[in-house]
Amino acid sequence: MTAMRHAGLLVVGAAAAHAAAPARAELVLSDLIVDLQPGKQVRDDIEIWNDSPDRSYVAIEPREILDASLPTQRVRLDPDPQGLGILVSPARMILEPGQRKLIRIATLSAPSNREHVYRVTVKPVVGSLEASDSGLKLLVGYDVLVLVRPEEPLPSVTGVRHGRALTFTNSGNVSVELVEGRQCDGAARQCLDLPGKRLYPGSTWTVQLKSDGTAAYVLKSPGRLDRRSY
Repeated sequence: MTAMRHAGLLVVGAAAAHAAAPARAELVLSDLIVDLQPGKQVRDDIEIWNDSPDRSYVAIEPREILDASLPTQRVRLDPDPQGLGILVSPARMILEPGQRKLIRIATLSAPSNREHVYRVTVKPVVGSLEASDSGLKLLVGYDVLVLVRPEEPLPSVTGVRHGRALTFTNSGNVSVELVEGRQCDGAARQCLDLPGKRLYPGSTWTVQLKSDGTAAYVLKSPGRLDRRSY
């Protein structure tokens, strides 16, 4: 079995009796990002439903991402929710065609001065498949991002521009989303959209601009929106 992740989407391939077909979202989630804040919102529910004519067996697996996006990034697993710092329930479920259920995600960690980053894989599972013809069945699952914010979020993102290279650095204790990026060339009277990014604490990111015009971004952090030009 092979797996491929992209933008929170998990596509799992398994041998089957029929030829490969385009991936279809047979499992649907109400949210792909969960934002938890100690003392304010310590738990949240995601709705999952089976948008297929077949029964679905679902596995749900949490893991912590340490040093997210840094060269030292690594995964921490712990079967004990208290040790991992997060409770995800249930770990498995069966969904009949059209059925909807809830996945509860709750932080168990004491308030901290740093952000904790988790990924929760929600994927369909299959048993052994027997067939006389070889083929591929695509099963679509998800990788949910769970952020447990610091007790006191201190966003601090700076942007430094050198010619057409714009470099952002996050020296705060909380991740910040760079969204609604846009650059306008006054002479040509044209505006271009710029890529977005979630910038985790301690990380940097460089955007290669297309012109010498002013670039603008919205910086989105807990309870805050800042529009900046560079």
